Amino acid sequence: MRRAFLKIVVAVTVPLVVSGCVASATTASVSDPAAGFSAVQARTTGAIGKQAVWAQTQAETRAMAERTRSLVYKKTIGPDTAVQVALLNNRGLQAAYAEVGISAADVWQETMPVNPTASVSYSSIGIGRIIETAITGNILALITQSRRVGVADARFRQAQLKAAEETLRVAADTRRAWINAVSAWETVSYLNRSQVAADAASDLAQKLGETGAFSKTGQAREHVFNAELTGETAKARLNARLAKEELTRLMGLWGQDVDYSVPNALPPLPKGPKTKSGIEAEALRNRVDLDVAKLELEATAKSYGLTNATRYVSDLQLMGGVEVEQEEEEGEKKDVVSGAAELEFTIPIFDTGKARMRKAELSYMRAANLVAEKAVNVRSETRSAYQAYRSNYDIARHYRNSVLPLRAKIEEESVLTYNGMITNTFELLADTRAKITSNILSLNAKREFYLAEVNLGTAIYGGGSGGGSGETEVASAAAEAGEE
Repeated sequence: MRRAFLKIVVAVTVPLVVSGCVASATTASVSDPAAGFSAVQARTTGAIGKQAVWAQTQAETRAMAERTRSLVYKKTIGPDTAVQVALLNNRGLQAAYAEVGISAADVWQETMPVNPTASVSYSSIGIGRIIETAITGNILALITQSRRVGVADARFRQAQLKAAEETLRVAADTRRAWINAVSAWETVSYLNRSQVAADAASDLAQKLGETGAFSKTGQAREHVFNAELTGETAKARLNARLAKEELTRLMGLWGQDVDYSVPNALPPLPKGPKTKSGIEAEALRNRVDLDVAKLELEATAKSYGLTNATRYVSDLQLMGGVEVEQEEEEGEKKDVVSGAAELEFTIPIFDTGKARMRKAELSYMRAANLVAEKAVNVRSETRSAYQAYRSNYDIARHYRNSVLPLRAKIEEESVLTYNGMITNTFELLADTRAKITSNILSLNAKREFYLAEVNLGTAIYGGGSGGGSGETEVASAAAEAGEE
């Protein structure tokens, strides 16, 4: 007798194909290489006034490099230009945009059915042969697919917001770096002018000392002031170079592209500060990191549902189909057809899923509390940022309108009285030193105002360097259930 045995499993393939048809509606939106980036642009363009760009090919990268050079090479750049160059050329931003693409690919992958497992075996008994072929599919993965797609979609939207937050952060850091660089060079420029007056005062003190009209103590006082001012000027010049280098680093420049300049003075103070009504509500509507935390809560909730669905059975395999057995006896062939089915699953004897459920529930509670904490912090940060903005404006205006005019008046009167032999040399030189100090304080106050203005924007829209994203981790048990 000669026997041939063939085992074929086809039952599981049908629902898998159907699932693929259902999921294809969302596949087109996430299979695009630039999926999700338009949301990043929409979220950031209004806040920073410039458009982010994502280069995915060498041609696009070269085009961005050429545009960058046209904006900065041998030019004096303003804050808006610096921000645009950073959006074009900062490699860290490009890496953040790639994370959006990776998350889109994760959603795309989840919309696809889990690949079935095929097996083929061969054996022979005497003159008979047995060939077994089986296709096995994961039923649990099929049942939980929509929930896994929901979790991946929440992660995808979260990645978009994180990329938007990184864009806002780079833009704000670049604007701060520009302010610091310009302010530093403005300080250097003023100290250079002051150095001329200090040199003249030192020479005058020496000549008066030679005539006996100025004591050696007075001469030494002027000489040491001149020497200290020289040291402060050198230090200010170093600070200005380092500040410009930080700006260069944020803009991602190197080689010949670093041949650019910044203005030697910050813009004058505006006529008045911005008035903000309902600033807390505005921040709650626009803060990117708060939306990231909300999406983390949503993803945790979806993962909690996934954990609940797989609480008792974490692995379920179905194998089914027909068996065709062919027999040959005394020259006569005969086919015997019979059904075959096999179900494989994990028996929850020891791990009943309670631990995974506990972790999922606590993860959700943690995410909910972190969202509430983030909302409270956003309100407080916004109030603090606006108070700093208003106070720094008032301080800078005070130096501009009150302190500097008084110092100028004192110097003018000192020169007049000195020429009239009423004021002595000691008083004139002391007034000159005091005026230098007041001007430096005024320059610092103006810089602090413009930095506070940038910080106010980050408090409303997000992207602050020191702020966290408020994200939490989804329960590992839920992730494991989704993978299984």
